[in-house]
Amino acid sequence: MCHLEAGEHQLVLNPDFMKNTTLKVHPADNIIVALQDLKAGEQVAQNGLSIQLLEDIATKHKFAERDFAEGDEITMYGVRIGRAVRPIPAGTRISRENVTHDSEEYHIGDRRTNWPAPDVSKFKNWTFAGYHRADGKVGTRNYWLVIPLVFCENRNIEVMRDALLEPLGYLTGRSFSVDVAKLLQLHGDGVGEGELLAADVVQDAAEVQRRRPFPNVDGIKFLTHDGGCGGTQQDSQALCRLLAGYILNPNVAGATVLSLGCQHAQIDLLKTSLDAFDPHHGKPIFYLEQQKSRSERDFIADAVRQTFVGLMQANRQERLPAPLSKLVVGLECGGSDGFSGISANPALGHASDLLAVLGGTSILSEFPELNAVEQNLIDRCTTEENAEKFAKLMRSYSQRAQEVGSGFDMNPSPGNIRDGLITDAMKSAGAAKKGGNSPVTDVLDYTEQATKPGLALLCTPGNDVESTTAEVASGANLVVFTTGLGTPTGNPIAPVIKMATNTPLARRMSDIIDIDAGTVISGEDTIETKGEELLELMIRVASGEAMTHSERLGQDDFIPWKRGVSL
Repeated sequence: MCHLEAGEHQLVLNPDFMKNTTLKVHPADNIIVALQDLKAGEQVAQNGLSIQLLEDIATKHKFAERDFAEGDEITMYGVRIGRAVRPIPAGTRISRENVTHDSEEYHIGDRRTNWPAPDVSKFKNWTFAGYHRADGKVGTRNYWLVIPLVFCENRNIEVMRDALLEPLGYLTGRSFSVDVAKLLQLHGDGVGEGELLAADVVQDAAEVQRRRPFPNVDGIKFLTHDGGCGGTQQDSQALCRLLAGYILNPNVAGATVLSLGCQHAQIDLLKTSLDAFDPHHGKPIFYLEQQKSRSERDFIADAVRQTFVGLMQANRQERLPAPLSKLVVGLECGGSDGFSGISANPALGHASDLLAVLGGTSILSEFPELNAVEQNLIDRCTTEENAEKFAKLMRSYSQRAQEVGSGFDMNPSPGNIRDGLITDAMKSAGAAKKGGNSPVTDVLDYTEQATKPGLALLCTPGNDVESTTAEVASGANLVVFTTGLGTPTGNPIAPVIKMATNTPLARRMSDIIDIDAGTVISGEDTIETKGEELLELMIRVASGEAMTHSERLGQDDFIPWKRGVSL
């Protein structure tokens, strides 16, 4: 039996971890995690006692440490994550059939913001090479953004994408290009069919990129969405604030904005949102309204011309050294499994803690997946105002979900459940480990900007893409995304580092995984050493020295939240 000491501040890995097949995460827990497939009849040693397994226990699933009566509390990560709905003998698998979701109540009480900050001497003088903006922020990438204010403009966005990307050397999600222009030239030169068939017209992406006329521009990003009109005016206001957050993100040099003209999401509404966030941002933004143009042809031609001028301006930016305090990192998870809260999430939490001491900022979102750990987060708030704001947002979100016949208890997906995350509280207690142990310095509602060093809590759904989209709108210039089942999710303007919770996933989906936290499960790493390795990778990615797989694949996922109930 392995035991991960999960005290008030830190998870400490037992040095004999590799020798064990099971894990008790916290001393107060009354269920045990299987680190590998276990068979019925096996004896498991625990605190000098022997537990006989009454059924097969699959890897990542949990079994009862003792006999439970109906109504007994089930505890993991040191918090209540469910209740028994029928008697559960010791050695029996914990499942949806015998346990239901339940979590502890929370209140505004005494806060405890003293914490044993990790040693950051290793990173004290480290910097990253970034793009310094006029507002003092620093980007990890240098993009030009093309966005529609309303879904009616999506087609025009697609036309612009087709017109600009490949000729300017930006191959998205492809390792090669076919040079049709060369075939046309050969045909015009009168060469025969045989020579045409033998012509080498395949160009590697690296070759195409070397011919970029704007080498300091990492790409042109084209966003599309289904909002801006219809729905409620509040939806359009939220969309404009979200788009304003993307324009002002330090990874963006400037933007081309397409408007139809008659929609709810007016240009003036976007300008109001930009001014509310930063009236002196100084970024070039070109606004075009189709209903004022002479024709679609003229409208698109003008948009392409202005975007080209914007690229010329963006290309004047160069990477320069920046302190790690300029990193703003989104903490995300998706496709979670039974190891998420044991390996990848705590390792990311340690990296977040290191960043907090170094003066950087981390954003923890997915409020439906903070259920069961509200009290811990409230106690970590540096101000009573933030504690009250977090509690209010959580209660409001939970109430809205219940009003439409849903609830946080319905958050776990079929994939989560198959891999051992059987209640939302169990999933949430593990998901919250991404936020480490540092004090909570800010609490943000959807689209509010992260401006303070330390850990910020951002109200978003648990939906992977909606949440990642929101973190970047609030200022994240880098995202770390932990996954146990595997997901290709990325973001248009922020690099997304994908961290596997287990080594089999890292090997099986090596084309999307950037770093393997399964070495914590095997005992090759501690949470601390893996967290430091992750921070080093974050710095290389932020400097442009490493490209994430999501960038290589062109995984530009973007979904605005309409503030309806989404888990």
